[in-house]
Amino acid sequence: MVAPQHLLTDDHMRQFITNGFLILNVTMPQGFHECIYQRCEAIYESEGNPGNNILPRIPDLQQVFDHPTVIGAFSSILGPDYVMHVHRHGHRTPAQGKGGGWHKDSYWGYKKIRHHHPRWAMAFYYPQVVSEENGATRVVPGSHCYAARFDNLDEQSVPVTGDAGVIAIVHFDIWHRAAPNLTDCNRYMMKFQFHRMSEPIVPTWNTHDTAWQPTDPKRDVVWKEHWNWAMGRHTNSGAGNISSLVSQLSATAEPDRLNAAYTLGAIGELAVGPLIDTLKLDHEDARLAATYGLATCGKPAVEALIQMLNHDNEQVRAHAAFALGDMGAQAEHAVPALAKTLKDGSPFVRHHSAEALGTVAKTPDIAVPALALALKDDDGQVRYNAAYSLSRFGSKAAYAVPALAMALQDENRYTSGHAVTALRRIRTPEAVDTLLHWLEVTRWCPFTSKDSTF
Repeated sequence: MVAPQHLLTDDHMRQFITNGFLILNVTMPQGFHECIYQRCEAIYESEGNPGNNILPRIPDLQQVFDHPTVIGAFSSILGPDYVMHVHRHGHRTPAQGKGGGWHKDSYWGYKKIRHHHPRWAMAFYYPQVVSEENGATRVVPGSHCYAARFDNLDEQSVPVTGDAGVIAIVHFDIWHRAAPNLTDCNRYMMKFQFHRMSEPIVPTWNTHDTAWQPTDPKRDVVWKEHWNWAMGRHTNSGAGNISSLVSQLSATAEPDRLNAAYTLGAIGELAVGPLIDTLKLDHEDARLAATYGLATCGKPAVEALIQMLNHDNEQVRAHAAFALGDMGAQAEHAVPALAKTLKDGSPFVRHHSAEALGTVAKTPDIAVPALALALKDDDGQVRYNAAYSLSRFGSKAAYAVPALAMALQDENRYTSGHAVTALRRIRTPEAVDTLLHWLEVTRWCPFTSKDSTF
């Protein structure tokens, strides 16, 4: 358990919710970051980029993520039971390198409806001084809730700079890029991902002021809902002209669409019908906005969304599954219907149903067997999401241990990786024995290389 003094404050959390990132300074023993930098230099020169194996190749990196400052930040944002994702990557911008293009990180091979709520976050760690001259990562404040590219991204962006060891903690969906490196030294950034294992029921940071402090009239409606969500509270006490708001769901500007969606969601039951009607339209942007609105409605929208799981349009079915999952435990009544959609003919629907069952994380006697069966799905991303969702059930997913043991051999690295996470969290004797045997077989030796084989 992290000590309270290492948790974030209300101001930190407001900054993360509005900007989508925080910059932390991590104090390590003298020479620690330089040692990491030199190890990167040697490994990239002789072996190339180790990709997902950057951590076993440089195990000292784990000390960074075990630092109380880092644990406190992620515990505040993602809850104290957060876990490290199996994907990690070392980025090198070479001396005099051109940098990279603007992007949001992908979901490894398929299009996914993105979460606005902070369920996933990343750490960008820099083992050397990082400046605008040597290729600082640039992030666009406030861009994490918007799918469309902002105009003039370069002008709106800010650089992540600081001394060796600086860490940026960012919302998974923020727009970012590596700037050009104008120096004669390589610049390294280690990207690690982390995700939430349980939905918030109380604030998990040092909070003294539970009210949202208005910041920007154009976006406060979205940010206030995220603040309340992180607080573990949900109310339908909004107001507005429903007809006018529904028309805004098809607006050209994405901020207008989202403001309308979240305002309708806060209204609750009276807005469900119009939002469902919009969900069924052949208008991708309006459908997505309605999806976020329905998720914000919570329980009043559950029954209508269950009906949409049987719609003839796979996009409607997938968006309905996402909205139910985004509600968390409020969608408990939908678990049987979501479990049935794991047999839907559309992989896109099954992706989101598998994920939703883990986010709702209720009725394990129905959800866990369905997810265990989904570990054999023909689609790799369905299997990956099924393993990820089983990890959120913890010990209640014990039924799935034999299926997870088989999933350790899956050709999809993320299915296998999340099976490891699930077994660790289930933690029954059978799960532990299965996991220890797998780790003994697959252990990576950080000292072995082509120049030192034994």
